[in-house]
Amino acid sequence: MSLGIIYSLLGLGVGSGTGYAFGLLQAAALRRNEQRQREGKLNSGWVLMPGAGARVAYLLVTLLIIQGICPLLFRDGVQWWVSGGVVFGYGWTLGQSLRLKLARRSLD
Repeated sequence: MSLGIIYSLLGLGVGSGTGYAFGLLQAAALRRNEQRQREGKLNSGWVLMPGAGARVAYLLVTLLIIQGICPLLFRDGVQWWVSGGVVFGYGWTLGQSLRLKLARRSLD
């Protein structure tokens, strides 16, 4: 197996894990905010996802740390595999939440 393929697969795995973790954080924040809404603790409609900017900043810092720890994942086109992995991992969590919402609607 070529070293380039190994780096690409490693980049895809690291990116997928990062995107999935970010998606889990976003889902937890959404559940917390839905609970606040049910309890009537949301003060304004403008504050639907407090901390979302901070979570995005954490994602970017995480990607910078990954880039610093393993620069091999960010050269010769492997960075696109990392980026694709982030999209896949985050998209997976979005897909799971969409599937749950659709299943709940069909039960109602």
